[in-house]
Amino acid sequence: MNSIAIVRADDVSKVKIALNDLIRYANLTFSEGARKLDPTLADNIMTHIIKSPLRACCSSAAIVPLEDHASVAIEKLRKIHPPAHIIIVSPRHEIYHELVNYVDILTEIDLTLDQNIVYEPVSEMV
Repeated sequence: MNSIAIVRADDVSKVKIALNDLIRYANLTFSEGARKLDPTLADNIMTHIIKSPLRACCSSAAIVPLEDHASVAIEKLRKIHPPAHIIIVSPRHEIYHELVNYVDILTEIDLTLDQNIVYEPVSEMV
């Protein structure tokens, strides 16, 4: 594990789509499966990382350890437009080591998309 992605969205389906987009379009490699994260905790992590208040709180969130280094993950993430807010946490962030220990106790998320969801693929910036 070289970095961690925190995914925040309005609902679970957007979180799942964003996680699938990280694999399919950003070509990021997950160290482990994505895990369900308490939305309030995700908001607190985001506030801690960006050091400013959030405009809106999320209703659903996930955390996923990445094999990719933070700089590579950020560069790949900039090229896609997932339907969720995603932040990459690197080992430079104070909270990173706390999250590494916390990830294993969280419940894994099934990344299968619901059949009722109309999936709109992200457009890649050229």
